Order: sequence, then C-alpha cells, then structure tokens
Amino acid sequence: MRHKPDITRDAAVSLVLLRDTSLERRVLKILEMVETGTAFTIGDLAAEFRLSPAYLQRLFKSETGICMGEWLSEQRLQRAAYLLSNSFLSIKEITHAIGYEHTSSFVRAFERRFLQAPARYRKQNEGNGAGDAKRIQAA
Repeated sequence: MRHKPDITRDAAVSLVLLRDTSLERRVLKILEMVETGTAFTIGDLAAEFRLSPAYLQRLFKSETGICMGEWLSEQRLQRAAYLLSNSFLSIKEITHAIGYEHTSSFVRAFERRFLQAPARYRKQNEGNGAGDAKRIQAA
C-alpha cells in the first residue's frame, strides 16, 4: 500500500506537502496549474485532462487523501487572504480574481474560513506579507 500524505485542513494549503514524487502525473500537473493562481473549477481541470469530473475527483482523493473541491476552495481563500494583505485590489476585484462570481458568496466563504469579514482581515493584516514596496496592483 502506498503511503499517503497526512494532510490537515491548514496543511492542505501548502503545495509543498503535496509534492510527493509518487503522486500520479496528472495530479502533479493539477497542483502546478492551481499554484499559478489562476482560478480553476473541477470542470475546467477535468476537461483539460479529458476526464469526467467525478473520475478526476476520485483520482485526486485517492492520490492525496483530500477532497478536491475542499482543496480548491481552500486554495482560493488562501489566495484571497494573500491579496487582501498584499494588494490594493477591491474586495470585488479579489472575488473575481479567485473565481467567485458573487461577492456575497465569497464573503460568506471567507468568514467561515477566517472567522472575520474580508475588510476586517485586510485591516488587521495590511503589510504583513511582501511589504509596501512590493505590493501587487493586480492578480
């Protein structure tokens, strides 16, 4: 039996933990694609690999031990947290940059994950990342 990484919810954010050379090549490619910061849906990724969404999700879960939908959501919310701390993008711009259609949906998901509204998170974490000189202007 192959060893699967033990990944908690917070550790799932770290792609470093998932970079196991024993992972199937398609799963490794998915990790690389999502790491670019581009917003992908399960449907997008399934089409890219010519797989059904259901099969892709089973493959991802069997290879990593975590649910693909939850992992993608966590990646989006972590990217949002980074953008809130390190950019001047509006919350609406961040919403669309990370792949949410509606700001209200993003705000609810962000509040569930970080236990505070995006605006409050931004205020508390301004400049905690790359510094003011390196603040990004766009996603």
